[in-house]
Amino acid sequence: MHIYIDFDDCLCETARHFSGFAKELFGIEVPYEDIRYFNLQKSFSLTEEQFEEMMIKAHQAEILLSYEETPGAVEVVNAWVDEGHEVSIITGRPYSTYEASREWLDRHGLDRVRLYCLNKYGRQGFIRNNDFSLELEDYYKMRFDYAIEDSPAAFRFFEHLPGLKVMVYDRPWNRECDFPGEGYRRCRDWETIRKGMGR
Repeated sequence: MHIYIDFDDCLCETARHFSGFAKELFGIEVPYEDIRYFNLQKSFSLTEEQFEEMMIKAHQAEILLSYEETPGAVEVVNAWVDEGHEVSIITGRPYSTYEASREWLDRHGLDRVRLYCLNKYGRQGFIRNNDFSLELEDYYKMRFDYAIEDSPAAFRFFEHLPGLKVMVYDRPWNRECDFPGEGYRRCRDWETIRKGMGR
């Protein structure tokens, strides 16, 4: 099988840190369970300047390396690799975070999976002559059997794969969204994802 896995809030607990950043930087207190939108600027009611400041802090290498693993993720992903499945981590993180993101994966025992930074929202300058940055035209040539994703904003990137099974990692910001097709299934944890892959 070919498996797509999102990085933030699927492999690691990113949003819990953002809740802390909003309080630390701006005195804005929005607990993790109250993050209602994938758009964090909206969830925390931030100005453009505040949002930019928070994103700069959140993407510093030492901060990225401090994010905790989502329980069970590494064990399940490595089991898939052991079984011969092809696993690709496809993140919307900026290309500039590749080295720290790659190091996080390696430190957590996921050194055998490929990591790609996909320009999902057209905000990044393209870095040429490397094997980790994806523009959309390259991504759309890839094929996957399963995807693990938490962001409703990313569902549109699966429209070219009508047979794809999408395991939606249950998070506060996706609990009120309507899934775009029958291939979507809400999963509360990695054990649920593992079991669901066999259906």
